[in-house]
Amino acid sequence: MEFLTNTLLLKIFGIEIFSLIDFAELAARFAFNLIVNVVIIRYIYYRTTNRKDYLFTYLLISIVVFFICYLLENVKLELGFALGLFAIFGIIRYRTTQMPIREMTYLFVIIGISVINALANKKISYSELIFTNFAVIVIVWGLERLWLLKHESYKKITYEKIELVKPENHHLLKQDLENRTGLKITRFEIGQINFLNDTAKIKIFYYDNTVVSTVTVEEN
Repeated sequence: MEFLTNTLLLKIFGIEIFSLIDFAELAARFAFNLIVNVVIIRYIYYRTTNRKDYLFTYLLISIVVFFICYLLENVKLELGFALGLFAIFGIIRYRTTQMPIREMTYLFVIIGISVINALANKKISYSELIFTNFAVIVIVWGLERLWLLKHESYKKITYEKIELVKPENHHLLKQDLENRTGLKITRFEIGQINFLNDTAKIKIFYYDNTVVSTVTVEEN
C-alpha cells in the first residue's frame, strides 16, 4: 500500500503526476456541480423558455468557471478571485445581440453556483454545500413555475387606422388589433403618430406562456 501511495505521488518538475485523493475530490465536485447546473439550465430554464441559443453558453461557462476556481484555489486568491470573476462575467455583453435581463440573471446564477462549488473549503460541510445548491434550484423553480406563471411579451407594429388612436376609440383599437394579430392583448401603448401618411407606432402587450423573453417584431 505504501508503494502504491508513493507511486501515485510521483512528481515531474515538482508537479504531482497523479494524486488519487485530489483527483477523486475534483471528479466528485465537478460531477455535483455539473448535475446542479444541468438541472437549472436544461430542466428549469429551457422548459420555461424553449430557447436553445443559451444552453451551449450557460453549460460551457459553468464548466470553465468551475475549473478556473477549483484549480486556482491554492493560489490563495479565493475571495478576491471570486469577486473578480463576478465582475468580469457580470459585465459580459454579446455584441451580436443584446442579452435580456432574464438570461443575464441565469448567467449570474450559473456563475455563482460554479464558484461556490469550486471554492467551498473544509470549513463548509457537505450538508451546507448541498443545501445551498438545493435551495437555489428550488427557488429558481418556484419563481418560474409557481409564481411567474405568465410572462408578458410585446410586439411593435405600424398601424394605419389613425382614427382609432383617439382615446374614445381605444376599445375599438384593441378589438381590431386582436382580430388582426390573433393575440389576447392585455394593454397597448401608442407611440409616434405620423399624420403625413396616417400611421402610428403601437406597442402591444400580451401573455405568452411558451416564450418568456421579450420579443420585438416590426410589422408593416
